[in-house]
Amino acid sequence: MLQRSEPGVEGLYCPPAPNPPRTRLRLLELLATLARNPLECWSAEFFQEPIARVRLPFADAFLVHDPAAIKHVLVDNAANYRKDPIQRRILATGLADGLLSVEGDRWEMQRRTLAPLFARRTVASFTSAMLSAADLLTERWSKLEPPATVDVAAEMTLLTLNVLALTLFSDGIGGDLDGFRAAMNSYFGTIGRIGALDLFGVPDFVPRPGRRRLQQTLAYFENVIDAVIETRRRRLETSPGADQPADLLTLLLRALDPATGRPMNFAEVRSNILTFLSAGHETTANTLAWSAFLLSQSPDWRARVREEADRELKEAQPGLAERLVVTRAVIEEALRLYPPIAALSRMSEGADTLGAFHVRPRSLIVVAPYVLHRHRKLWERPDVFDPARFLPPSKGNIPRFAYLPFGTGPRTCIGSSFALQEATIILATLFHRFEMQLLPDASVWPVQKITLRPVNGLPMRVSPRWSS
Repeated sequence: MLQRSEPGVEGLYCPPAPNPPRTRLRLLELLATLARNPLECWSAEFFQEPIARVRLPFADAFLVHDPAAIKHVLVDNAANYRKDPIQRRILATGLADGLLSVEGDRWEMQRRTLAPLFARRTVASFTSAMLSAADLLTERWSKLEPPATVDVAAEMTLLTLNVLALTLFSDGIGGDLDGFRAAMNSYFGTIGRIGALDLFGVPDFVPRPGRRRLQQTLAYFENVIDAVIETRRRRLETSPGADQPADLLTLLLRALDPATGRPMNFAEVRSNILTFLSAGHETTANTLAWSAFLLSQSPDWRARVREEADRELKEAQPGLAERLVVTRAVIEEALRLYPPIAALSRMSEGADTLGAFHVRPRSLIVVAPYVLHRHRKLWERPDVFDPARFLPPSKGNIPRFAYLPFGTGPRTCIGSSFALQEATIILATLFHRFEMQLLPDASVWPVQKITLRPVNGLPMRVSPRWSS
């Protein structure tokens, strides 16, 4: 099932990915593969067919990779398609009261309340914090004896956590940042596992492997986050007229639902902070790691990113991210090949029609960006790394619902502009300052947990481009 990475057509790089099985996996094989790496479950037909039906023991499943049908499910008739029980179960532990998990009126209230926090002007105001976090990393790397070997995947995880420390908790998280990062990796590695008990709808009270450790990790998060929230809340209450940190935590605690004037309660604030930490830390870290890896294997694109960064980073603000057009295209192509969230799932509430298929109530609908972004009917040379797809005029030719790194419709990722700005600025900064090359014997392979990550990390040699 493995696909070797090798030069693609016209010298472009074809990065590592599972080679799709020729035929569908049988049930027992499917269960084993899901536990190992869900990316290896997608058979060749799913990369060819717009819609495919799979008969499961408990329901029909429809794998939907037709742009018109995706629009119908996620936008036009989204009210008929709710998050399925498996996805809700994965997100429930720790995120139950946050935007990713809640439904109905609670979701609408939170979306209205949180939207101003991620408006374009607000996100742009965090440019200096993102540059500061990148500078902290480059300063630390510059002190290493060259050529130093680092795990860039782990480094990007720490870096994006630092970005959140500056933009979400500008006073700090009140604890050990490395310990917090390790707990975060453990947390999302555990909740990202899909087992047979989940697939067959076994009730939550039946013990799952790793559940006790998960609860311990969650208790650690809650203690840290609760202390930060309470400290900031007291500060806002006792000194309402004084200058307060202009970070996301202050905005979150002051945010009011424009329809009702109601603030979020403590549990909602806590769950959304944990949601921001997951969506704004794990996913962006993986995007940066994959982008660095792809550039390390693509000399021409590496040179183009570096030339742009050398030019544009001379004047950091304002509008820096918008000027980094080539770097942004690299980020978007990395998101196409390795989307952080590899699959989205919904459960139909009522009967419907998708293409030639009749959809019964309680059918499982799966839209997999990983498959969609490599679909043979939608993309030329889909397995090849080619950021030119996302440069004008080619970018305008991409079908609207053929590219979904942040989802779409009412539940599209609220922090997408934050993530793209952060990743673009950081990637440009790193390649402006450093030579970054993959170790010759490194084994890079994508695995899907709750996010899509390099299973063995990303060992690279880094060395400054010039002496400080």
